[in-house]
Amino acid sequence: MSAAKAFKGDPELYNPEDLLLSSLVSCHMMSYLYVCSQNGIEVLEYSDKAEATLEVSPDGSGRFTEVQLNPKVKISNHNKIELALELHTKANQLCFIANSCNFPVLHNASCEV
Repeated sequence: MSAAKAFKGDPELYNPEDLLLSSLVSCHMMSYLYVCSQNGIEVLEYSDKAEATLEVSPDGSGRFTEVQLNPKVKISNHNKIELALELHTKANQLCFIANSCNFPVLHNASCEV
């Protein structure tokens, strides 16, 4: 473990900010795969390049103010693309980590066959 690079940490090591973001991405993905399976959607590929906004106060304290998930999904059935995109909302409602945050967790999803 280390501080983030912006705070003079070692960029080769995990930092708490990246781990929180990773937890959000992982929880959303697991919730999403669950709701897709309930709706007969076969997910072939899933990736996410999430981004977070961190606000740092003059006293050195800080907090996340927003997280933007950018899930990119590949499914097997082109007739279910619209439903696959809609299910990100349901996945967000189920995600334990997102439900525990005091900042918005937004989604900019894409889907292809």
